[in-house]
Amino acid sequence: MSEAELLFFETSKYLKAEDVSQLKSAYAFGQGAHYGQFRKSGEPYISHPLAVARILGKLHLDVRTLTAALLHDVVEDTHISKAEISERFGLPVAELVDGVSKLDKIESQTHADAQAENFRKMLLAMARDVRVILIKLADRLHNMRTLEVMRSEKKRRIARETLEIYAPIAHRLGLNNIYQELQELGFRYSFPTRYKVLIKATKAARGNRREIVGKILEAIKSRLQTAGLDAKVSGREKHLYSIYNKMVEKHLTFSEVLDIYGFRVIVKDITSCYVALGALHSLYKPIPGKFKDYIAIPKANGYQSLHNTLFGPYGLPIEIQIRTAEMHRIAEAGVASHWLYKSSDADLDDLYMKTNQWLQSLLETLSDSADSSEFLEHLKIDLFPGDVYVFTPKGEILTLPRGSTAVDFAYAVHTDVGNCCVAVKINGENAPLRNRLKNGDRVEIITAPYAKPNPVWLTYVATGRARSHIRHFLKTIQYDESIKLGERLLNQALLSFKTDPESINEAQWEKLVRDSGVKSKKELLADMALGKQLPVVAAKRLANPGESISDGNETNGPITILGTEGMSVQFAKCCHPIPGDIIVGFIKKDHGLIIHTDDCPIIANSRKNADNCLGVTWGKDIDRIFKVGIKVVTANKRGVLARVAAEIAKAHSNIDDVIMESEEGYTAMRFILQAKNRLHLAQVMRGLRRIKEVVKINRVKD
Repeated sequence: MSEAELLFFETSKYLKAEDVSQLKSAYAFGQGAHYGQFRKSGEPYISHPLAVARILGKLHLDVRTLTAALLHDVVEDTHISKAEISERFGLPVAELVDGVSKLDKIESQTHADAQAENFRKMLLAMARDVRVILIKLADRLHNMRTLEVMRSEKKRRIARETLEIYAPIAHRLGLNNIYQELQELGFRYSFPTRYKVLIKATKAARGNRREIVGKILEAIKSRLQTAGLDAKVSGREKHLYSIYNKMVEKHLTFSEVLDIYGFRVIVKDITSCYVALGALHSLYKPIPGKFKDYIAIPKANGYQSLHNTLFGPYGLPIEIQIRTAEMHRIAEAGVASHWLYKSSDADLDDLYMKTNQWLQSLLETLSDSADSSEFLEHLKIDLFPGDVYVFTPKGEILTLPRGSTAVDFAYAVHTDVGNCCVAVKINGENAPLRNRLKNGDRVEIITAPYAKPNPVWLTYVATGRARSHIRHFLKTIQYDESIKLGERLLNQALLSFKTDPESINEAQWEKLVRDSGVKSKKELLADMALGKQLPVVAAKRLANPGESISDGNETNGPITILGTEGMSVQFAKCCHPIPGDIIVGFIKKDHGLIIHTDDCPIIANSRKNADNCLGVTWGKDIDRIFKVGIKVVTANKRGVLARVAAEIAKAHSNIDDVIMESEEGYTAMRFILQAKNRLHLAQVMRGLRRIKEVVKINRVKD
């Protein structure tokens, strides 16, 4: 039989006669469209879509998916349009073909940008219909099977992309066979030498271990029969990529990887799974810490099974998977089970719903990402599911990647919960937000209405969703705050030229925006706050168009600092200014307005640049906490640090950081304290001077 005849024969076993007839029509249409086109291997091009359709036919997918598979390259590679496909085979088929088609050639500086844009389009199409990715995965699988004819550099690039993106997507969708074959082929072409060495080693080991594996198989069958279980038992060799990963992660040689064989037990129902587990524990002793119950807590892709590692004969570790026939079908077909079996099945509907939720989550990340490379980074993070299963206070299970923190959990619950989280209780006890979550943790997030994300969270979150939402929030807030600060800076400059800011008309603004090379008034104001544009220059152009810029900056009135400006105004860490200090402001490019004390030694040279130096003053009734540095020198005696800390607390201050140095009977303590203003700091220092061991105390400004 030809490939086409095999496709029609295989699909006739589950499709209606009229559906097979439509496939024949689609094949003839595709063959005509690709006439005269050949693959690099020399085969007619139609052989590729035909192979893709056969891969999907083995998953028993519907006729629309198979029709789209046969036509998936005609829009991209031939003169045929989406409208023609829609007219001939219906709009749903045309939408599937369009979703799979690559983007038109775009101007892109790097391959990574083009790749990311391609995935953006694919995910948008997936959100409408997940069958798009099933066709794309089958397309990638056949391309990987025929990759040999490509040049070495392209082979490695495609193989790396397969391992990083396509194989994890197949795994996330529960397409086990496609996932494993993509991994094997990706490994083969990414690391050809290592692949050849490993395949030779496994062939050699296979002969040595065949007898042992046969004995184990018979022993398992016999024990299950004795327990009264009707079970199918099979042995399998671990895949090369799995063996390779174990060698890399655990720094093992091939001879040290003993468990290269696994055994699968398939029984009739869930109760029998646990009975089988008990029977096998009486045959071989379990290895502590190696048992995983994916029946009680299924994986995110719907996978269910009992996993255990046992001590076999001669100390050989053996892996056992125990599942029902229904679980096995879902394990092999994953999300394709939605079409393969009756969709009224609750487990399948739940799997399909979870898949759509995952896609929607990725789309949120897509919309929040500033650029293609950032989106691709988030995508790769989210494609590697871990095995951390945690509980909400209501007992619902959330699956998070390994290494996830309480902040990741908060964003997994809802974006607003993440943005407003201030604390967490793990298993009923208060814990830091950066705590890594463990299997079985019960997590309760505490929120506050006016809380907002902390930039520090970016250093420890593990999920792309959390990272994306934090970055988006910080960028939006910083931009809004920068606009407000820029407006204040410009108004101050305009007043120095005796110009009322309210008198500037729209035409003047439009000309200034155009002359400044920015897109909008808001962007111009934000650039002023971030030091990219000089307010005095903009004010001069608005106040006196056409005149040269004089040193009008000298007459500017000072800007009032309230301490509530947010990220667009920062307080220098070298001198830690607090209300009551004489202060000066500097515009630093991309950082905004930095506030220093007037006598800070760090800014001595910077003050020569008058354009960046601004007059600033404290506002009245500032109600917030500031950081300030002090140095306390004490006699080196027992308990003195405790007395110093107690005195600081007594003065209603708090210690943010402390560094201690001891020499010749004395201890120098450098504190970063929290204080409201100079009066509060003076109160703290008076209290410290009352301690008899304190020899010297002063504020630190360097």
